[in-house]
Amino acid sequence: MSRIIDPEFDSHVRKLMAWHFDAATGSPFWLGKLDTLGFDPVTEVQGLDDLTRFPDVSSELRSVPAQDLIPRGLADRPFRVYDSGGTTGSPKRIVDSAYRSQVTAWARQRLIACGVPADGNWLHLGPGGPHVIGFDTARYAALGGGVFYSVDLDPRWVKRLLADERGEEAEAYVQHLLDQAETILESQDVAVLNTTPPLLAAICLRPRLYELVRTKIRAIIWAGTSISTENLKQLREVFFADARVVGIYGNSLMGVAPQRPARPGDSHPCVFEPFPETTRLELVDENGEPVAYGERGRVRLQLVSEEMFLPNILERDTAIRVRPQEDSFVDGLADVQTYRSLDDVTIIEGVY
Repeated sequence: MSRIIDPEFDSHVRKLMAWHFDAATGSPFWLGKLDTLGFDPVTEVQGLDDLTRFPDVSSELRSVPAQDLIPRGLADRPFRVYDSGGTTGSPKRIVDSAYRSQVTAWARQRLIACGVPADGNWLHLGPGGPHVIGFDTARYAALGGGVFYSVDLDPRWVKRLLADERGEEAEAYVQHLLDQAETILESQDVAVLNTTPPLLAAICLRPRLYELVRTKIRAIIWAGTSISTENLKQLREVFFADARVVGIYGNSLMGVAPQRPARPGDSHPCVFEPFPETTRLELVDENGEPVAYGERGRVRLQLVSEEMFLPNILERDTAIRVRPQEDSFVDGLADVQTYRSLDDVTIIEGVY
């Protein structure tokens, strides 16, 4: 089943091809690939469908010098480097100047529409630097005038402990994180908790911490790992029935796809949508063809922004394709689940 044609996004793609493949504005990384592509991106890439002609370069992001990813046209801007969590191997790296701030400002409005308070203090129980999620969450708090509290989490260490079958050490590390969260909540006013499904499950097993979250927190945002429909229902209806429980799907490469507000007739409790100006998340079969609405497919990222160009990236996840809203060209994703292995690599989600 093909996609719905979006002339505005196709025009955006053509504009950005001229940007990324011009010697004056493009990055050394993409300009260095021009001779190996076998086609001219500026004249032959006319829209979203043509982005599948590009190779999946995600594995190269593990080792390419980060400076080579910066477009020459933006060389006068300050850039930061962010790492992925390393779930499928060595971390991948992206560069960012202002783009992620733009996306988080948009995503914050989506969260507010789902019932997350527009103000109030935030507690981030999850990774900080070099992972972009810490930056994103701090900006959500700042945009609402709130204080940002954080408990740092090293997801790579947890994954390593689990891979080495050191489960008791991993559990001790989780309790160490929860100790710190409990200390903050004992004395501080916090309205929003941002964390992961495994850590929410661990919170529910600690009576004092659970009571603090249940009575103090007005909204819980979960991200970082997959969660089953049944477990999500338990979090929403049983454990945290008095709080808004809202999901964000995303990673360092694609950015964020927050949950959209529920609408009449939704058959899924949580539907994600990416930033429509720059990003499409396609759900495809084993041949790379879009699956039908209501069917499960592998997530394929098409990110076309001024700062980063990441076409035709196959993600580690599968999801169910959901029809766009009436005023949108952007497909939704539901019931996101992570592969247990890919290309002979065992995937360990851990706590993030």
